[in-house]
Amino acid sequence: MNCDLLILDGCLLAEDGAVLRGMAVAVTGGEITEVLPAAQAAEKYQARETVPAEGNLILPGFVDAHTHTCQQLLRGRTTDEYPMIWTRFLVPFEGSLTAQDVRVSAQLACLEMIKAGFTSFADAGGTHMNQVAESVIESGMRAALCRSTMDMGAAIPDGMKESCDDNLRHAEELYRAYQGAGNGRVDIWFGLRQVMTCSPELVRRTGELAREYHTGIHAHLCEHKDEVSFCLQNYKKRPAAFLEEMGVLGPNLLTAHNVTLSESDITLMVRREVKFVHCPRANLSNHGFPKTPRILECGGEIGIGCDGASGVALDMFDQLRTLKDGVLAFWGLPVFDPVVLPTRELLKMSSLGGAAAIGRKDSLGSVEAGKKADLIIINIHQPHLLPSQNLANTLLAGASGRDVTDSVINGRVVMRGRHVLTLDEEKIMADSTRHMAEIVSRAGI
Repeated sequence: MNCDLLILDGCLLAEDGAVLRGMAVAVTGGEITEVLPAAQAAEKYQARETVPAEGNLILPGFVDAHTHTCQQLLRGRTTDEYPMIWTRFLVPFEGSLTAQDVRVSAQLACLEMIKAGFTSFADAGGTHMNQVAESVIESGMRAALCRSTMDMGAAIPDGMKESCDDNLRHAEELYRAYQGAGNGRVDIWFGLRQVMTCSPELVRRTGELAREYHTGIHAHLCEHKDEVSFCLQNYKKRPAAFLEEMGVLGPNLLTAHNVTLSESDITLMVRREVKFVHCPRANLSNHGFPKTPRILECGGEIGIGCDGASGVALDMFDQLRTLKDGVLAFWGLPVFDPVVLPTRELLKMSSLGGAAAIGRKDSLGSVEAGKKADLIIINIHQPHLLPSQNLANTLLAGASGRDVTDSVINGRVVMRGRHVLTLDEEKIMADSTRHMAEIVSRAGI
């Protein structure tokens, strides 16, 4: 039997944490055809291309469920700074970006993500999102992209802030130009930057358009106390209840951060099947500890986002460790519960939770027949990972994105032996250095 790609002699993590060794994954037409023992696969399949896993771990590709690719060239600038970082750094930075700045930034983001094991991401948006879409197509990655839509806020300059009509018109233009591009790897969503910068009219009409186009909405929600206070003062409702009143709360809504949720917020959002995303490094250093155990207990689905590279590396293992340690310290230790957030739940968040967040749970997030072939290989034959009495626990404790050797997206090998095949790494690094210096000068930061 013919197949397009055969990943041979790898190991897989079973649901119960057991390690299945000597396995193979057959891929045809961008989908996983079969998962079977490698000895059987070698006899059964004639592959156009083979990737030898050499006993290493095959995982579903990571999903960065909330990021800002346009902030890649802000790296290192926002750490150890006093508030408000939004007005002092992010607004002047984003407001000064040219189309070519965004293109280079998005290329660099895709390059870093691929090398760290991400195969998909959800971008909360910025300006010149057509350039991000082009970079995604070029890189071979999968993404859910939206424009950053804002129509109010005294600190927001023209160019970042538009009228309600212009915001929606430009969002529709992006949808018509790029929905389904890259052999279906690009999805265009509608965006709501946050309730403090989006008028009720913009919120309501965004929900209507998303339903009309059968697509998703990406929003920051309950990231900090100021947002909750703003909603209570202006709408007499908490943010989740306000979005419910506007007709936006539903299964196609991805909400990023979710730090200041009340019990009633969680109940309402789970009932409406809203998708939760945590950004551990950003949240725990700036806003607080999310009620992750409670969300899971109520049946909510959680993905993980890096929130852009301004203050962190794009590394899923780093985010998972941060979330586990923070939740354990804040929610587990006071009540003597060492398993308040088990490893198996965290690993699900890295892939299946992110897949649910971007509306792809049925086609992404696990290594099984019928799913899209978005896969990575982790080199586990290293002293910080082997030998191990529990490989899942050891991965969470010691692995990093630098341990990813190979990446397959939509059935195509995009990285082999740490060498990215779709992007010119040397050129992107040189272009990024030059553009960063120009942006800093132009933005005055």
